[in-house]
Amino acid sequence: MQIYKVVVGELQTNCYIVASDKSNAFIIDPGDDVEEIRGILKEHKLKAAFIVNTHGHIDHIKANADLKLPLYIHEKEKDMVGDPKKNPMAFFFGHFTAVKPERLLKDGDRVVLDELSFEVIHTPGHTNGGICLLGGGCLFSGDTLFYGGVGRTDFPGASHAELLKSLKKLSQLKEDIRVYPGHGPDTTIGREARAGTLNG
Repeated sequence: MQIYKVVVGELQTNCYIVASDKSNAFIIDPGDDVEEIRGILKEHKLKAAFIVNTHGHIDHIKANADLKLPLYIHEKEKDMVGDPKKNPMAFFFGHFTAVKPERLLKDGDRVVLDELSFEVIHTPGHTNGGICLLGGGCLFSGDTLFYGGVGRTDFPGASHAELLKSLKKLSQLKEDIRVYPGHGPDTTIGREARAGTLNG
């Protein structure tokens, strides 16, 4: 597995391209700057198969339509990507082109590409349908968990109580799991446990 990070958009969102040994890839949270994303694919001779959105905020989904790939997202977020009028972030950060998801995910599902296999962990709090992807010693945490911080819960549909439950779930993971968050530098479960971040 190879992981390439592209920092996109005005909110400096981490978009990840996750590549298999067969040079196929999927894209996590293409929030903007589609040409930069395409450039990474071209540079490494990768063929993108689908997109996974960790949640439906506009800074994580804005380039979905431009990439013209099947979209995977949690079932509780389908309106966030399918109808700009139902996306609270569109009010703050502008319009986006709606995309109908190809696959609606739920807790315990698996996202598979060649030898890669990731478990879907439903982590509500920052949004109602936020997810993390766990596999290969890595956790793509979206805006649930950051280096030294956690997702905001002052947006419509957010819940601090639910976020605390989600963080407790993540605290059960192995300490050496490498965490790739939606913003900022990567970290590990162990570091955030020691720092107290997983206590909210």
